[in-house]
Amino acid sequence: MAFDKKLLEIIACPVCKGTLILDKPTDANERLVCRFDRLAYPIEQHIPVLLETEALVLSSEELEKITK
Repeated sequence: MAFDKKLLEIIACPVCKGTLILDKPTDANERLVCRFDRLAYPIEQHIPVLLETEALVLSSEELEKITK
């Protein structure tokens, strides 16, 4: 069972309340990305971990690689 993409319609970034994008990097697990805050939230066992303390700060280069 994969992450349910319908959740993207109802969840938001806990920091800015903005839109999250589902990202599937080739070398890691799925994650939810907030482009505005440049944060990537992990998805563990199909459950998004929407805690700012658990988020990874993305560089500008990493952010450019993420498709909309």
